[in-house]
Amino acid sequence: MTEERPAPMQPFVRAWSSALTPAPSAPDGGHAVPPQTARAAPDREHAQVPSSAAVPSGPVLRAVPFEPPVPRDTASSATPPLGRGTDRDETGPTATTGPQSEPTPEAAALTATPPASAPTAPPEHATFDGYLRGQSLQLQVPRRGLRALLWRASGGRISVGASARELAERVHLDRIRTPLTGWHTITVASSKGGVGKTTTSALLGLTLAEHRGDRVVTLDANPDAGNLAQRLLGYRAPATVRQLLEQENLDQLASFTEVSRFVNTAGRLQVLASDLDPAMSEAFNAAEYRRVLALLTRFFNIVITDSGTGLIHSAMTGALETTRSLIVTGKPTIDAAEGITTTLDWLIAHGFDELVRDAIVVLTCDRQAHSIDPAALREHFADRCRAVVEFPADPHLTEGGRIDLEMLRPRTRQAGRELAALVAEAFTWDFPAPDGFTTGGR
Repeated sequence: MTEERPAPMQPFVRAWSSALTPAPSAPDGGHAVPPQTARAAPDREHAQVPSSAAVPSGPVLRAVPFEPPVPRDTASSATPPLGRGTDRDETGPTATTGPQSEPTPEAAALTATPPASAPTAPPEHATFDGYLRGQSLQLQVPRRGLRALLWRASGGRISVGASARELAERVHLDRIRTPLTGWHTITVASSKGGVGKTTTSALLGLTLAEHRGDRVVTLDANPDAGNLAQRLLGYRAPATVRQLLEQENLDQLASFTEVSRFVNTAGRLQVLASDLDPAMSEAFNAAEYRRVLALLTRFFNIVITDSGTGLIHSAMTGALETTRSLIVTGKPTIDAAEGITTTLDWLIAHGFDELVRDAIVVLTCDRQAHSIDPAALREHFADRCRAVVEFPADPHLTEGGRIDLEMLRPRTRQAGRELAALVAEAFTWDFPAPDGFTTGGR
């Protein structure tokens, strides 16, 4: 009769990650051997100080007054200077006989003629940008908070510099504004529902649209009546992707004005909502997704797709085949963490291993299991993907209503900027064109 063994636990469960390693024991079975301590520093009082006599003394350089060069004629200038190894006339006044003594270093330094050298570059402090007043301190000037108030009240005389959080925000904003040539597609996916796919899509779209000058659109590709439009608009969208697909001349739309009739505006972000009727949204398959995406990439630079629950529905297949950046969402709970692992394993098994290596894992931390070690969980997924971002618990997101960036907590907005900066890093990468996919435009 075979004995049943328990199923192996994930490496991010505390029972495995917090196991203590036993201390090494003595060979004779005695007490444990303590670790070796660091060697003590030498006593400074008994250290030998080298005497001044041991220090070699070199020649003392003396200041020599500057004398302008005396103009010479052509004949005299052709004569090489003294000390260059040329023979002189024995009968001349400069002829010498007998052994000559070595010149002293001081005499050699005074009599030697320096060789002509090429003009050197100006010193670093003499460049054009170097003498502009306060230019080097421009990045350290605080712009908000008590530090900025002190800076403005003192007229710029008192500055304690920008805080570490503000400096990190500036770095994120610089990366978010990375120039993009052409178009870029982002897919937010997970094999489990209720793990923050729609929230992540909305936050990412709002952040990119707020800090970039190009066009950003979010596409609700959930076949089960997705609520992306409600999270961004606060009401049911009047125009949906189904109405767009019903246009006979969908592939011939040539202006943004014609396309704008089917998208909704949430600030600077455009939203293409899904139909709330599940019977109609079920017909949104891979072929229709490719048609819609080919149209959007003609008029929008960044397309964010909020996929539905699961990975095997037809619209998800079309999204994975054309995506350039993948975001997998989850929560710091046992079932949600296993859902992320299942999603990554399924993608690798179906040939999307390169997409998994460049993927970003987003953990929505509105709830957390006590048996999960957060540090071990982040390290576990960081080894498989490019980065891990955590969205902290936020009451504004927990309400489930319209998302307003101004109502979010500072840590939540910082996490949104971090995610957008990571996505923007891929804007300069070279991506091959998907098979059989053409935009018909740029």
